[in-house]
Amino acid sequence: MEVFHVLNRGVDKRNIFLDDSDRFRFVHNLFEFNDQNRVEARNIFNKSAKTGFSDTGCQKDHRSKSRELLVNIHCFCLMPNHYHLLLSSRVPNGVSLFMHKLNMGFSKYFNLKYERTGTLFEGRYKSVAVTSDTHFLYLPYYIHLNPLDLVAPTWRERKINDSRKAIEFLENYRWSSFLDYIGEKNFPSVTTRSFILKFLDNPGKYKKETIRWLKEMDYSNIGELTLE
Repeated sequence: MEVFHVLNRGVDKRNIFLDDSDRFRFVHNLFEFNDQNRVEARNIFNKSAKTGFSDTGCQKDHRSKSRELLVNIHCFCLMPNHYHLLLSSRVPNGVSLFMHKLNMGFSKYFNLKYERTGTLFEGRYKSVAVTSDTHFLYLPYYIHLNPLDLVAPTWRERKINDSRKAIEFLENYRWSSFLDYIGEKNFPSVTTRSFILKFLDNPGKYKKETIRWLKEMDYSNIGELTLE
Protein backbone atom coordinates (compact mmCIF):
# COMPACT_ATOMS: atom_id res chain seq x y z
CA MET A 1 0.00 0.00 0.00
CA GLU A 2 1.43 3.37 -1.05
CA VAL A 3 0.60 6.16 1.41
CA PHE A 4 0.97 9.90 0.89
CA HIS A 5 1.03 12.85 3.24
CA VAL A 6 -0.73 15.64 1.33
CA LEU A 7 -0.89 19.35 2.14
CA ASN A 8 -2.24 22.41 0.40
CA ARG A 9 -2.51 25.99 1.62
CA GLY A 10 -4.11 29.20 0.46
CA VAL A 11 -2.36 31.38 -2.10
CA ASP A 12 -0.14 33.95 -0.35
CA LYS A 13 -0.89 31.92 2.80
CA ARG A 14 -4.41 33.40 2.90
CA ASN A 15 -7.07 31.73 5.03
CA ILE A 16 -9.18 29.26 3.09
CA PHE A 17 -11.64 28.49 5.91
CA LEU A 18 -13.32 31.69 7.10
CA ASP A 19 -16.16 30.19 9.14
CA ASP A 20 -17.61 26.86 10.22
CA SER A 21 -19.72 26.55 7.08
CA ASP A 22 -16.49 26.56 5.04
CA ARG A 23 -15.02 23.87 7.25
CA PHE A 24 -18.18 21.75 7.07
CA ARG A 25 -18.20 22.16 3.32
CA PHE A 26 -14.62 20.92 3.00
CA VAL A 27 -15.31 17.89 5.20
CA HIS A 28 -18.43 17.25 3.12
CA ASN A 29 -16.26 17.37 -0.01
CA LEU A 30 -13.80 14.87 1.48
CA PHE A 31 -16.72 12.46 1.67
CA GLU A 32 -18.58 13.37 -1.50
CA PHE A 33 -15.69 13.59 -3.96
CA ASN A 34 -14.12 10.33 -2.81
CA ASP A 35 -15.92 8.49 -5.59
CA GLN A 36 -14.91 7.14 -8.99
CA ASN A 37 -18.31 8.22 -10.29
CA ARG A 38 -19.06 11.78 -11.32
CA VAL A 39 -20.68 13.65 -8.45
CA GLU A 40 -21.90 17.16 -7.84
CA ALA A 41 -21.03 18.84 -4.56
CA ARG A 42 -24.28 19.14 -2.65
CA ASN A 43 -24.88 20.08 0.93
CA ILE A 44 -25.91 16.84 2.59
CA PHE A 45 -25.49 18.03 6.16
CA ASN A 46 -28.68 18.07 8.20
CA LYS A 47 -29.37 20.36 11.09
CA SER A 48 -29.22 18.75 14.52
CA ALA A 49 -29.94 20.16 17.93
CA LYS A 50 -26.63 19.05 19.41
CA THR A 51 -24.01 20.06 16.86
CA GLY A 52 -25.86 22.09 14.26
CA PHE A 53 -24.98 19.53 11.60
CA SER A 54 -24.79 15.78 11.30
CA ASP A 55 -22.04 13.55 9.97
CA THR A 56 -22.00 12.95 6.23
CA GLY A 57 -22.19 9.24 6.79
CA CYS A 58 -25.51 9.48 8.59
CA GLN A 59 -27.24 9.89 5.26
CA LYS A 60 -26.49 6.63 3.55
CA ASP A 61 -29.48 6.80 1.24
CA HIS A 62 -28.80 10.25 -0.24
CA ARG A 63 -27.60 8.55 -3.41
CA SER A 64 -29.12 5.69 -5.38
CA LYS A 65 -25.73 4.17 -6.21
CA SER A 66 -23.08 3.21 -3.69
CA ARG A 67 -19.76 5.02 -3.83
CA GLU A 68 -16.68 3.50 -5.44
CA LEU A 69 -13.84 5.04 -3.46
CA LEU A 70 -10.79 6.60 -5.07
CA VAL A 71 -8.71 6.68 -1.89
CA ASN A 72 -8.58 5.69 1.72
CA ILE A 73 -8.54 8.85 3.83
CA HIS A 74 -6.64 7.64 6.87
CA CYS A 75 -6.76 10.98 8.67
CA PHE A 76 -7.24 14.69 8.06
CA CYS A 77 -6.86 18.06 9.75
CA LEU A 78 -8.10 21.51 8.74
CA MET A 79 -6.20 24.62 9.76
CA PRO A 80 -7.14 28.24 8.95
CA ASN A 81 -4.99 28.50 5.82
CA HIS A 82 -4.16 24.88 4.95
CA TYR A 83 -5.11 21.26 5.38
CA HIS A 84 -3.35 17.93 5.94
CA LEU A 85 -4.43 14.55 4.58
CA LEU A 86 -2.99 11.05 4.87
CA LEU A 87 -4.13 9.11 1.81
CA SER A 88 -3.64 5.82 0.02
CA SER A 89 -4.97 5.01 -3.45
CA ARG A 90 -7.63 2.39 -4.02
CA VAL A 91 -7.37 2.68 -7.82
CA PRO A 92 -4.56 3.69 -10.20
CA ASN A 93 -3.87 7.44 -9.82
CA GLY A 94 -6.52 7.58 -7.13
CA VAL A 95 -4.75 10.27 -5.08
CA SER A 96 -4.29 12.65 -8.00
CA LEU A 97 -7.87 12.12 -9.23
CA PHE A 98 -9.27 12.73 -5.77
CA MET A 99 -7.15 15.79 -5.11
CA HIS A 100 -8.14 17.36 -8.42
CA LYS A 101 -11.83 16.95 -7.59
CA LEU A 102 -11.36 18.12 -4.01
CA ASN A 103 -9.40 21.29 -4.77
CA MET A 104 -11.47 22.25 -7.81
CA GLY A 105 -14.73 21.68 -5.97
CA PHE A 106 -13.78 23.67 -2.89
CA SER A 107 -12.27 26.50 -4.94
CA LYS A 108 -15.49 26.81 -6.93
CA TYR A 109 -17.56 26.88 -3.73
CA PHE A 110 -15.25 29.43 -2.06
CA ASN A 111 -15.12 31.79 -5.04
CA LEU A 112 -18.88 31.72 -5.50
CA LYS A 113 -19.55 32.29 -1.81
CA TYR A 114 -17.11 35.16 -1.41
CA GLU A 115 -17.59 36.64 -4.90
CA ARG A 116 -13.97 36.34 -5.87
CA THR A 117 -12.07 35.03 -8.88
CA GLY A 118 -8.70 33.47 -9.41
CA THR A 119 -6.60 30.85 -7.70
CA LEU A 120 -7.45 29.87 -4.13
CA PHE A 121 -4.55 27.52 -3.45
CA GLU A 122 -0.85 28.33 -3.81
CA GLY A 123 -0.27 25.45 -6.21
CA ARG A 124 -1.34 21.98 -7.26
CA TYR A 125 -0.73 20.43 -3.83
CA LYS A 126 2.28 19.06 -2.01
CA SER A 127 2.65 15.36 -1.35
CA VAL A 128 5.33 13.00 -0.15
CA ALA A 129 5.27 9.22 -0.19
CA VAL A 130 5.49 7.51 3.19
CA THR A 131 7.81 4.55 2.70
CA SER A 132 8.46 3.51 6.30
CA ASP A 133 6.01 1.77 8.65
CA THR A 134 7.41 3.86 11.50
CA HIS A 135 6.76 7.09 9.63
CA PHE A 136 3.27 5.93 8.71
CA LEU A 137 2.43 5.37 12.37
CA TYR A 138 3.97 8.70 13.46
CA LEU A 139 2.23 10.89 10.89
CA PRO A 140 -1.34 10.51 12.22
CA TYR A 141 -0.19 11.85 15.58
CA TYR A 142 1.65 14.71 13.91
CA ILE A 143 -1.36 15.60 11.75
CA HIS A 144 -3.78 15.45 14.68
CA LEU A 145 -1.50 17.63 16.83
CA ASN A 146 -1.38 20.43 14.25
CA PRO A 147 -4.31 22.39 15.79
CA LEU A 148 -2.05 23.08 18.78
CA ASP A 149 -0.45 25.73 16.55
CA LEU A 150 -3.51 27.82 17.46
CA VAL A 151 -2.93 27.67 21.23
CA ALA A 152 0.58 26.33 21.85
CA PRO A 153 2.77 26.98 18.78
CA THR A 154 5.92 25.66 20.48
CA TRP A 155 4.58 22.10 20.75
CA ARG A 156 7.02 20.86 18.08
CA GLU A 157 9.84 21.90 20.41
CA ARG A 158 8.28 19.88 23.24
CA LYS A 159 7.49 23.10 25.05
CA ILE A 160 4.04 22.25 26.38
CA ASN A 161 3.27 23.62 29.83
CA ASP A 162 0.17 21.51 30.35
CA SER A 163 -0.30 18.42 28.17
CA ARG A 164 -3.72 17.77 29.74
CA LYS A 165 -5.03 21.14 28.52
CA ALA A 166 -3.48 20.52 25.12
CA ILE A 167 -5.37 17.25 24.75
CA GLU A 168 -8.56 18.89 26.01
CA PHE A 169 -8.19 21.45 23.25
CA LEU A 170 -7.84 18.69 20.65
CA GLU A 171 -10.91 16.96 22.06
CA ASN A 172 -12.91 20.11 21.40
CA TYR A 173 -11.48 20.74 17.94
CA ARG A 174 -13.93 19.28 15.45
CA TRP A 175 -11.94 19.86 12.28
CA SER A 176 -9.80 16.76 12.25
CA SER A 177 -10.24 13.01 12.50
CA PHE A 178 -8.77 12.91 16.02
CA LEU A 179 -12.13 12.55 17.73
CA ASP A 180 -13.09 9.57 15.59
CA TYR A 181 -9.77 7.93 16.44
CA ILE A 182 -10.43 8.20 20.18
CA GLY A 183 -13.94 6.80 19.86
CA GLU A 184 -15.95 10.04 19.76
CA LYS A 185 -18.11 10.13 16.64
CA ASN A 186 -17.44 13.28 14.69
CA PHE A 187 -17.18 12.55 10.96
CA PRO A 188 -16.66 8.77 11.05
CA SER A 189 -17.78 8.14 7.47
CA VAL A 190 -15.00 10.30 6.02
CA THR A 191 -12.02 8.25 7.18
CA THR A 192 -10.77 4.68 6.93
CA ARG A 193 -9.25 4.13 10.36
CA SER A 194 -8.97 0.34 10.54
CA PHE A 195 -5.40 0.08 9.23
CA ILE A 196 -3.96 2.43 11.83
CA LEU A 197 -6.14 1.24 14.70
CA LYS A 198 -5.19 -2.39 14.15
CA PHE A 199 -1.84 -1.51 15.72
CA LEU A 200 -3.65 -0.41 18.91
CA ASP A 201 -5.73 -2.34 21.41
CA ASN A 202 -8.64 0.12 21.63
CA PRO A 203 -9.58 3.76 20.88
CA GLY A 204 -8.43 4.77 24.36
CA LYS A 205 -4.93 3.63 23.45
CA TYR A 206 -4.78 6.16 20.63
CA LYS A 207 -5.42 9.01 23.04
CA LYS A 208 -2.73 7.74 25.41
CA GLU A 209 -0.29 7.36 22.54
CA THR A 210 -1.04 10.90 21.38
CA ILE A 211 -0.17 12.23 24.83
CA ARG A 212 3.03 10.18 24.90
CA TRP A 213 4.00 11.33 21.43
CA LEU A 214 3.35 14.96 22.37
CA LYS A 215 5.78 14.62 25.28
CA GLU A 216 8.44 12.43 23.69
CA MET A 217 8.30 13.02 19.95
CA ASP A 218 11.43 13.53 17.92
CA TYR A 219 10.30 15.90 15.17
CA SER A 220 13.45 15.17 13.17
CA ASN A 221 12.31 11.58 12.64
CA ILE A 222 9.54 12.68 10.27
CA GLY A 223 10.62 16.21 9.39
CA GLU A 224 11.07 15.35 5.73
CA LEU A 225 7.48 14.08 5.56
CA THR A 226 5.64 16.94 7.22
CA LEU A 227 5.66 19.37 4.26
CA GLU A 228 5.73 22.47 6.47
